[in-house]
Amino acid sequence: MATPISTIPKSVAKIRDALRATFRSGITRPIAWRQHQLYQLARMAQNERELICDALKKDLGKPKTEVLMAEVGCIIERSVKSAEQLPEWAKTEYPDVADWQKPWKPTIYKAPRGTALIISPWNYPMVLTFQPLIGAIAAGCTAVLKPSELVPSFSQLLEEIVPKYLDPNMYRVVNGAVPETSKLLELQWDHIFYTGNGRVARIIASAAAKHLTPLTLELGGKSPVIIDSAYDIDLAAKRILWGKCNNAGQICVAPDYVLVQRDKQDELVKAFRKHYNAFFPKGALDSPSFGSIVSDVHHKRLTSLLSRTKGEVVLQGRADVTRRRLEPTIVKDVADGDSLLEEELFGPILPIVPVDSLNEAIDFVNARSHPLVLYAFSDKESVKQQLVSETQSGGIAFNDTFQHLAVNELPFAGVGESGYGNQVMKYTYDTFTQLRSSIDMPKEAEPYLGIRYPPHSEEAVKALTATVYMTIPPSRL
Repeated sequence: MATPISTIPKSVAKIRDALRATFRSGITRPIAWRQHQLYQLARMAQNERELICDALKKDLGKPKTEVLMAEVGCIIERSVKSAEQLPEWAKTEYPDVADWQKPWKPTIYKAPRGTALIISPWNYPMVLTFQPLIGAIAAGCTAVLKPSELVPSFSQLLEEIVPKYLDPNMYRVVNGAVPETSKLLELQWDHIFYTGNGRVARIIASAAAKHLTPLTLELGGKSPVIIDSAYDIDLAAKRILWGKCNNAGQICVAPDYVLVQRDKQDELVKAFRKHYNAFFPKGALDSPSFGSIVSDVHHKRLTSLLSRTKGEVVLQGRADVTRRRLEPTIVKDVADGDSLLEEELFGPILPIVPVDSLNEAIDFVNARSHPLVLYAFSDKESVKQQLVSETQSGGIAFNDTFQHLAVNELPFAGVGESGYGNQVMKYTYDTFTQLRSSIDMPKEAEPYLGIRYPPHSEEAVKALTATVYMTIPPSRL
């Protein structure tokens, strides 16, 4: 059952201890049990979809279609497919070894890490709460879910529906704000999975370090877009704008700024205007297909950044403070040091930074923290390979935005400031799984092991140190 917020500081340790005791009992170990919980998670998403859509409409103004497509449907699909593929993922492995080591029966067991803490953000609260949980369930872990206090309707809904579908002896929802999260972080966990920003991630990493707790951090950052001047500018604009409009730009992989050849900038602006008018014929301010900004604080932050930009606003998005609405806004001629390049925008503002060459664009990206994803629009394989070789990012997506998240077989991860640790399907399973190595030395091997025992004869020393003198092939450079 859910925990009332007022009792959380006193009860979180008891919750953690109870989940750990359940884990140690071995209930979560059978594959069939894990599959049942995964199917239950899929049923929850499917059965409660209307309540989920309503909650996210209240919290974020999210369009229903967007919630069903990018949140509810995603969790249903990945829960079901994880359940189906779990027997293969969980198979004990027997690595191929040298013949003389085969009698030792080298083995790799897939062991669950234990009891996990999953701290999720507000922007995609459904998928970013349950995508990690899918991996934890599949691995055989127990877990506490800590959803964001910035989506109170959704977080309260989780308290009500999760215990109806998932075993509350294994999976619990803990709501609250900073004090409750701080209390959770005082405890030792077997894994912490956090999605959010770098500032909070440093706090979590420091708390985890006290217990040597392993972490997964998915942190976002300023994901740039590089447009090759020879690419179809109109198509690039259409795909970039669509990616920026998802959840009103409040997503860690939203296109953050665009680098384009200087002589192509006005053509790009014209194309953005064209597709904005096609997407939102009456503007986005009252459109049911466009979301709201999460809070007054974030709305004020975005309008403040706009008020300080030295760039030229070429698509002026209207704002409604009362309803926390802000239409997509395009700003051209944005230069290094501008307010719009200070921090991850996390909103429907798109700066255009003109450059004189591809190399200048690469240097601009490399001068900043590694992004979660680098977008690039080009038909040239040489350009693509140059970007792969000369930049760093969690992922790199060519000729589209956002859509790489739909590929279940790709790992999703950051690098450097954008985080570390993988997720999505098997990669999330792997995150919550320990590869436990084993050998089983037969008694019959004792005659062959004799040379390892002291005192060592000259012949034994020669055999024991043979690898020190092995032939090293010449370099071919």
